[in-house]
Amino acid sequence: MTSYAIRRILLIIPVVWGALTLLFVLFFVVPGDPVELIAGAGGSRAVAPAVRANIEAKYGLDKPILEQYVTYIANTAQGDLGNSYATSRTVNDILRDTLKASARLAIWGIIIEVVVGIAAGLISAVRQYSLIDKLTTVGTAVPVFVLGYLFQNQFGIFPNQHGWPQWARLPVQGIGPDSWAFFFIPTGAQWRYLVLPAVVLASVSTALVARMTRATMLEVNRADYMRTARAKGLRESEVVLRHGLRNAMIPVVTLIGLDLASLIGSAILTETVFNWPGMGSTIATAIGRRDAPVVLGLTLVLVVLYVVINLLVDLSYAFFDPRVRYGKEAAR
Repeated sequence: MTSYAIRRILLIIPVVWGALTLLFVLFFVVPGDPVELIAGAGGSRAVAPAVRANIEAKYGLDKPILEQYVTYIANTAQGDLGNSYATSRTVNDILRDTLKASARLAIWGIIIEVVVGIAAGLISAVRQYSLIDKLTTVGTAVPVFVLGYLFQNQFGIFPNQHGWPQWARLPVQGIGPDSWAFFFIPTGAQWRYLVLPAVVLASVSTALVARMTRATMLEVNRADYMRTARAKGLRESEVVLRHGLRNAMIPVVTLIGLDLASLIGSAILTETVFNWPGMGSTIATAIGRRDAPVVLGLTLVLVVLYVVINLLVDLSYAFFDPRVRYGKEAAR
């Protein structure tokens, strides 16, 4: 297990380098002039030659692309992600602010996904074609942005228009007082700003986890050891939870684990709809501005998170299924 983990950790380096190289190349393919962004020019306004020369010299944009690439890789290896073209803030500072907001939203998305998704999947497997079984199928078909605007209208705009009690009027924009305990537990009125984006973010993933749990439980339920457990006189709940669920969890854990990193990065629509100041909405804004340092820096962090969580998911297989082994013992 240790040797396998070390090999996988070393493989993170070329994966991250390849992703960063691809993004750097794509930045120069996308049309637009970063000098105009930095200078605050736009439309018919032109950047004076002297101003352009100073900006290009300051940010190294006057150098050949290959030299800019080597410089960027070297700075990134030292932890320097550069400065935003639009705001002049360091990308490290932007990352520190946006990562916290995205991580909190993603954690609650995963909590909802795990609790509701696995529970709904179990019920769907035990009671096929029930109402919950049908709802999980519908949940995978509703786009996030549609559900987001629907929730905003039903739980934010509509209650305000019809004079509902204050506790029933949920905010539809912003992060609120930014008040948290133990990093991710909302305190005071913070939960009111969290509940809608968290539910919307988790909606599609929860339905997918439910369908995956249902499919694997139906497959496991036909296994010989399940029939043996029932023949021993064990209660049905004990058979399902102790013998069935644990053996059905490997594909579900894979989906949930990979989804944790994906939720941080793929929350662009949710964060944009609810104006949640996280990494997703920041990357979307930076792409529109052609703010390369922000796009490259935040995307790099998402790539690292993705491969690290992928490694942890692979290592967790041995816990859920003792038959899974890595390294030389597995080859014998």
